[in-house]
Order: sequence, then C-alpha cells, then structure tokens
Amino acid sequence: MAAVDAGVRGLLADSGEARTWVSPRTDLVTVLLGIWFGGGLMIDAWAHSNLAELETFFTPWHAVFYSGFAAVSGWIIWQVYRNMRAGRSGLAAVPNGYLAGLLAIPGFGAFGFADMMWHTFLGIEKTVDILFSPSHLGLVVTMMLIITTPLRSAWTAPGIGDRPRLSRLLPALAGLGLGATLVSLFVSYGNAMNWTANSVVQAFSTVDDIRGGASYLAASMIITNVVLIAPVLFLQRRWQLPFGSVTVLSVVGVLMPGAQTAFRNLPILLTFVAAGLVGDLLNRWLRPSRERRGAYWAFAGLSAFATWSLYIAVASLVAGRLPAVPELWAGAPVVAGLIGLVLGVLFLPNAMPAEAGESGTRRA
Repeated sequence: MAAVDAGVRGLLADSGEARTWVSPRTDLVTVLLGIWFGGGLMIDAWAHSNLAELETFFTPWHAVFYSGFAAVSGWIIWQVYRNMRAGRSGLAAVPNGYLAGLLAIPGFGAFGFADMMWHTFLGIEKTVDILFSPSHLGLVVTMMLIITTPLRSAWTAPGIGDRPRLSRLLPALAGLGLGATLVSLFVSYGNAMNWTANSVVQAFSTVDDIRGGASYLAASMIITNVVLIAPVLFLQRRWQLPFGSVTVLSVVGVLMPGAQTAFRNLPILLTFVAAGLVGDLLNRWLRPSRERRGAYWAFAGLSAFATWSLYIAVASLVAGRLPAVPELWAGAPVVAGLIGLVLGVLFLPNAMPAEAGESGTRRA
C-alpha cells in the first residue's frame, strides 16, 4: 500500500515543465468525439420530447450518450498519458485547455451514477421537471466543461493569432456551439426555436391572455436572444472572426431544438441558420473587435434585430398572414436589438488597445 501511495504521489507531483498545447488535429478529434457525445444527448432529448413512455434508464439513446462520453474522455486522458510517458507528471502532463475537461470526467461519471439511481428509485421525468433534476444539472455542467475543451485549447494556442482561418477555429466554434446547445436545452421552457410558424403568428395575434400566448413568446425570444448572441460576442472579444463563424454556431445551435421537435418546425430552424449568415455579413462589414467598441456594439444590436425580424417574417410567410397585433410583431425585433446592444455594452464597456487585449489573452 505504501508503494502504491508513493506512486500516486509521484504521478500527481508537478514535474515543473511548462505545459504544452496539443495540435489542431488533436483538437479536431476532441470536438468530433464531443459531437458524438452531444449527439447522444440530442437523441435522448428527442426521446423525452416525442416518446410517450420511458420506463428505464437503460435505453439505446443513453447508450449513444454514455459511449460518447467514454470516447471523448478516453481521448482526453490519452493526451495526458502521452505526456506522462514522455516524463512529465502532475499539471505539467496536462495540455493547455484540457485541465477543466479532465477534472470534469470523474464528476460526470459520478452524476451519471446518481442519475441512474434517481431514475431507478424516483422514476423517469416526462415534463419540465427533467430540466431541474439535480443529477441532470450536474451532468450538463460537467458535460459543458468536457465539450468546450477545444475552445480553451485554442484560446491561447501559439500561432493562432487574432485573425485565424475558419478551418483553424472550427474545433473551438463547434465546441462552443455544442455548449450553447446545452444551455438551450435546459431553458427549453423559454426557447423560441421550439415554436412553429403558426404558433408564432397565433401568439402575437392577441393580447387577451396575459399569462400565455404573446407574453410567453416574448419572454422566450428574450431568453433565446441571449443564448444566441452571447457566444458570438464572447468570441469577438478574443478574435476577429473569419467569415462563416456565426453560421457555424447557428447550424450547431439549431440541432438541439430540432431534435426536441423532431424537426417539425424546419422553416423556423432554417431561419436561424439564415440569421447566422446575416451575422457573418455584418461581422465582415463592421469588423467588431475589442479595439473597435462602436462596431462591437453596433454588431450586437443589429445582429439581434436582424435575427428576430427574420423570425417574424418567415413565420408570417409560412403561416400566410402577419400577426394581428402590429405593436408585437413590429416591436419585438426592436426589443431584441436593444437587448443585444445592452449585452454588447456589458461584454465590452471600454475599448481595449491591442496590447492590453493580447496581455489579457495570455493570462486567460
């Protein structure tokens, strides 16, 4: 036992070398395995939303979900093991950006066991309570840390610069996009991407039902607006995003609500992909960055306004009529734009010179 304890202490003791970065190809494999992991959750979300009876923890979609966890976890652990074989130990063996994901692996396993016990003894949640289950909240937090590993890896990677190519940034974008889908799943009760075109038009056609209809859709638009725009603003503080970045985030972002609705509201989902393309065009035109505060604020407000203007327009086209209350359909995109502007101000209250931004990046 003493020999085992000494061996464990030897592995945990930091050997003192500076931590290294993995290659972009390694990050790409990490995010591909993360997509397997996230895809399993999307299938599980589809099952909970579309199947009437779920009586057991042991389901095919849980098999996909937990096998994805095993695959991406094994890959992360392998990166550490490779460094240990090279003589590193402790933190020196963990690549930059991979520590939080590594620490989240046993946490996810513990919450997964807790979830199995919860379902075994307390049953399977079938409505909004699924989004508040303590074991599910533990799973989503630790999963978030695992699947966003490529983003943290790229954040301070040498050679990536402030203007990376889309191909270089793709693992980080996909990882952050998957993280945003987890948030959208756990605020499904306020996710405007889950609405159909007819339900959007119907909701904004009356103000009689104060506790439902229009107020419910308006609140959902506000919540979804924050979930959509915050990741983009976060990235723009670090990089001048290449064209296509916002579209990539949008494509990944519609997958979870698409799974939940079995893609029955496809026109609405495609609207958000189109809004991502508009966001890329605005990004190219305005060139927002940490040094260009005015452009950053303008992007935040205009991209949000454009997204929700498209949302109302497409819903109206598909439904064949405009909502009956003009104040609602004309004002909702303006409210979204103002919220986007406020988020821009909160994310970047003061313009930062390039030197200060780079210094802050190195400390991240």
